[in-house]
Amino acid sequence: MSESLVLSLALLFGLATVLLLRSRAVRWWEALLIGLFGMYLGQTPVIYSTNGLVNWLLSGFTNS
Repeated sequence: MSESLVLSLALLFGLATVLLLRSRAVRWWEALLIGLFGMYLGQTPVIYSTNGLVNWLLSGFTNS
C-alpha cells in the first residue's frame, strides 16, 4: 500500500473517529474503525496483518 493511500486511510479513519466521539454513541463496528485508525496512525507491528486484510477487502471490491 502506498504512503499516500495509508495517509488517506488514516485521515478518513480520523474523521470517522471524531464524528463518532462527538455523537457519544460508539457501537462495535465504530470501535473497529477507531482501532483501525489507531493502528494506521501508530504503524504498530500489527499493521502488517491489518494492512493485508484491508488490501484483501479492497481488492475484492475493485476486481469485480
